[in-house]
Amino acid sequence: MSMIRDLRAVVRPTLRKTSESYDYGPTHDASAISSAVVDCAVYRGGVRCSDNIGLREALRTVRAGRSADQCDGSDGFVWIGLHEPTEQEFAGIAEEFGLHPLAVEDAVHAHQRPKLERYDNSLFTVFKTIRYVEHAELTATSEVVESGEVMVFTGQYFVITVRHGGHGSLRSLRHQLEDDPELLAKGPSAVLHAIADRVVDDYLAVTEAVQDDIDEVEIDVFSAGNGKSLRGGDAGRIYQLKREVLEFKRAVSPLLRPMQMLGERPMRLIDPEIQKYFRDVADHVARVHEQVTGFDDLLNSILQANLAQATVVQNEDMRKITAWAAILAVPTMITGVYGMNFDTMPELRWRFGYPAVLVAIVSICYAIHRGFRRNGWL
Repeated sequence: MSMIRDLRAVVRPTLRKTSESYDYGPTHDASAISSAVVDCAVYRGGVRCSDNIGLREALRTVRAGRSADQCDGSDGFVWIGLHEPTEQEFAGIAEEFGLHPLAVEDAVHAHQRPKLERYDNSLFTVFKTIRYVEHAELTATSEVVESGEVMVFTGQYFVITVRHGGHGSLRSLRHQLEDDPELLAKGPSAVLHAIADRVVDDYLAVTEAVQDDIDEVEIDVFSAGNGKSLRGGDAGRIYQLKREVLEFKRAVSPLLRPMQMLGERPMRLIDPEIQKYFRDVADHVARVHEQVTGFDDLLNSILQANLAQATVVQNEDMRKITAWAAILAVPTMITGVYGMNFDTMPELRWRFGYPAVLVAIVSICYAIHRGFRRNGWL
């Protein structure tokens, strides 16, 4: 609770100090607004009203139901995109839109689990974005996936997106939606669906790339004659790949339930016609979840097989060492016996004693060697 009070203390005083400085010039003028704002626009009837509109003006236009520039009609919403805002940069926006302090804290500090939170006047959705990291060769230190975050505040007349990480830009998605006014006219819920769909489509692309890496490791482990694989040299690669798949799984698994809720439960802020599209996104998330879970299980099996192969090879090495030790024990024993300095030893003065002992040593060693070869020890 103290954290919430501290956050409110930061938000409200900061608003008084920043309300004048936020008097919000053109959206693309970095000197007039927060550097965290990537884009800001008002949409009416699925059409972007103006590029030269500030945050406060955009909000006032939508609330009052007035048209902006060439746009007509009373129904509209504002879409504000931010990238890694600080508490001070986000404070004025949070106060203007009445965002819940807990959601504001999550959006600023990031590192959140994918989730859907419902508040009185808004929905707060957290997505984990995943990007496949290209690599020439998979090693024990290769980075396979890179994660980021996109938080979405969805209200009756606003969408606020907060992005963390170096990838997952929504600029192309915004342009794509602007090219489809009929869909964008559905309001903020259409934007939320488009973001969810884009994130999950990226998941599908990453699963295909990760599948190729797993296939490569599997082939290396089970291919005959690969000495490195048979001796456990791939354990580091397998473990690293398993860690990357686990990071992927953390992004996908918690998202399944929120997408099902958006697709199945009636919500005041979700257009009924958009809700059916969330069911499709939920199906895709379920598919990715099954694939990632399968990846995890498969890597467990590959790692166990690799360790079992290493154990088998070690046992084979020990058998070979034992077999050669047994062969070398024969001449060691015989020469040790005849090396004793006793005058009354048998055959000590025999003319053919030396060649006879050599023949006996070679014959016994050959017989033992042949027996080991027959039993697969050599």
